[in-house]
Amino acid sequence: MASVWTGNRGTIQDYAGFNPSADAEAIRKAIQGIGTNEETLIHILTARSHAQRQLIAKEYQVASGKELKDDLKSDLSGNFEHLMVALITSPAVFDAKQLKKAMKGTGTNESSLIEILTTRSNKQLKEISQAYYTAYKKSLGDAISLETSGDFRKALLTLADGRRDESLKADEYLAKKDAQILYEAGEKKWGTDEDKFTEILCLRSFPQLRLTFEEYRNISQKDIEESIKGELSGHFEDLLLAIVHCVKNLPAFLAERLHKALKGAGTDELTLNRIMVSRSEIDLLDIRGEYKKHYGCSLSSAIKSDTSGDYETALLKICGEDD
Repeated sequence: MASVWTGNRGTIQDYAGFNPSADAEAIRKAIQGIGTNEETLIHILTARSHAQRQLIAKEYQVASGKELKDDLKSDLSGNFEHLMVALITSPAVFDAKQLKKAMKGTGTNESSLIEILTTRSNKQLKEISQAYYTAYKKSLGDAISLETSGDFRKALLTLADGRRDESLKADEYLAKKDAQILYEAGEKKWGTDEDKFTEILCLRSFPQLRLTFEEYRNISQKDIEESIKGELSGHFEDLLLAIVHCVKNLPAFLAERLHKALKGAGTDELTLNRIMVSRSEIDLLDIRGEYKKHYGCSLSSAIKSDTSGDYETALLKICGEDD
């Protein structure tokens, strides 16, 4: 059984007749000619898996003495450039960069922090922490501590630690016990015991939390979501609600993030690129299904109406067939 962390419901798989040196050579020609051949770049980079794209980048460097990332940056521009660079960046380094961006400058982008830290596996979180330290000579925990505060900070740090139980079994006795603890920490109490919410929601496995939320409803006659909305506030509330949504249906949570990124005045390309690239080998098929179910149009038609040019073409390739 595939867990939520390592699904096999992606739109991109390993390319069968993979030849990294031939791909690297084709990309070198596409970049070096007069005017870049974007079509070749899209054709190759959106049809290879993360691991294969890493090998292409290695071959490219061996053959040309230059970093593929640097050449793409100097040759392309705008959203298309960002997407192509994202495709050839290792997932951990990509997430580390996204976290850095979310905490840079004035104002922290809390929703991006929440999205990344609630949807990555322990193994991914450990790799992201290493990549963050390597790139910025500062621990991810220190960065989070500087940029956030209070219960929100505590919960983010607990998540970033990558200590969530990832077993697929759920223990009924523990679910009843945790549900009671949550009830007594929130609904039943004058003032809320936030630490208990953090401890249970940030450390228990998703199957365990599913069972706990059912038990919670039995005890309190309320959905856990209602209680969180009633008892808590601010970014801490947002974070716990995100965990609840992920536990109930992670692809639906990410479909909602995509919908928010695509609708409205401007497109949030950072979120769009991040989800399309990071989920392309895990559960993008399921995210597409949830998108269609909740928003009445396919993800690809939403991308079409909101983006254009090579950027649109590349995103549609990653997205795969229309639903």
